[in-house]
Amino acid sequence: MLKDLYSKYYYEGNYNCAETILRAGNEYYGLGLHDRDMISFGGFGAGIQTGDTCGAVLAGVGILSMKYIEAKAHESADIKPVVKKLMRAFRDQYGSVLCKDIKPQSFKPEIRCKNTIEVACDIIEKVIDEYEKERAKS
Repeated sequence: MLKDLYSKYYYEGNYNCAETILRAGNEYYGLGLHDRDMISFGGFGAGIQTGDTCGAVLAGVGILSMKYIEAKAHESADIKPVVKKLMRAFRDQYGSVLCKDIKPQSFKPEIRCKNTIEVACDIIEKVIDEYEKERAKS
């Protein structure tokens, strides 16, 4: 499970939510990202450092992009529907995709964003599994 991998990045590596999920997703899904590639998600933590879109959500979109885009997003038939599923799942869970709305529901100083990361891992994995089943039927 994706969720089984995050703690080594979040607690041992001291990465933020976005970096943690991308690194765990890279390992779990074999995305082929290198350390330098994953640094690009550092600024997405804490809602792009401003409480805006949650870094966990953005990392989820990053994972989906790596899985479903060959070269250009507008050439992928998969990216829009799978990202919409991800966004809907986060909104269903938290009522929002904004860090400033999610954080009060799950942040605790002693564990930081652990709860959000765990939920995000479950959502990402479920979205991908469901989407893959839909694709197989087509």
